[in-house]
Amino acid sequence: MDLSIVIPLFNEDESLPELAAWIERVMKENNYSYEIIMVDDGSTDNSWKVIAGLRQQNQNIRGIRFQRNYGKSAALNEGFKASQGDVVITMDADMQDSPDEIPGLRKMITDDGFDMVSGWKKKRYDNTLTKNIPSKIFNIAASKATKIKLHDFNCGLKAYRKKVVKSIEIYGEMHRYIPVLAKWAGFRKIGEKVVEHRPRKYGVTKFGWSRFVNGFLDLISLMFVGKFGKKPMHVFGLWGTLVFILGIIIWIYLAISKFAFAKFNMTDRPIFYVGLISIVVGTQLFLAGFLGELISRNAADRNFYLIEDKLGLDK
Repeated sequence: MDLSIVIPLFNEDESLPELAAWIERVMKENNYSYEIIMVDDGSTDNSWKVIAGLRQQNQNIRGIRFQRNYGKSAALNEGFKASQGDVVITMDADMQDSPDEIPGLRKMITDDGFDMVSGWKKKRYDNTLTKNIPSKIFNIAASKATKIKLHDFNCGLKAYRKKVVKSIEIYGEMHRYIPVLAKWAGFRKIGEKVVEHRPRKYGVTKFGWSRFVNGFLDLISLMFVGKFGKKPMHVFGLWGTLVFILGIIIWIYLAISKFAFAKFNMTDRPIFYVGLISIVVGTQLFLAGFLGELISRNAADRNFYLIEDKLGLDK
């Protein structure tokens, strides 16, 4: 199969028929074998009924329906697991991503040898103050921190070699950082393509200011987990040991001062409490590293979602 198109969605019943027809037209024009996997992230409107109706018209359309809303990362993760195409394309369901970009993205994977290609919405039609400026700040920070030269980490229109999506796990809110996850998995040829950003035609945006705050928090979390996730003892144990040793040195100094010179009581000096706190904090950090090491070695599956129904896929 040439293409798998994964579309996460939440309350997008108005846009789905037009989007499906547009994708089908592009597939026929290019003679691609394909599947469209629509992942309904617990919609409360008629999205699932629309998907079921679309499948009756086009058997290449498949669906996954979550029992409740889990978020975009969960939807993408399940869509990736179900995908069978040699190239996997992700796009949003709100009609702001153009299916006409699919052939160009696919060509960069199949002909130019990229492992992953991220869309760059260079010209945007969103609100400048509430979305465009915060997005630019976020993307600059993410690019500097991860050392991946992309202008638009948040763009939903991306293309992947099949092996990439089968090698990474997306959880929490990490869909923003799929390029980072791909790089850590050993896929280093990550490209970028300027893509069309269309004005919103249906519905309202599902994201607000909290998205950007959460994005920076996720970036900090991702960088920490990426460096120390498999070896928490290296950071907590190191700092715990250093702080503990500092506390012991302070106490030795106070003990020598007390018994050698007998000029004051140990508890009369503020540094005594600094030493005491250092020993306690150092012990706690060391234990945190030890417990983190145990947890990382025995972690349960973190990607388990309640799926209510499926269309065209094994249940």
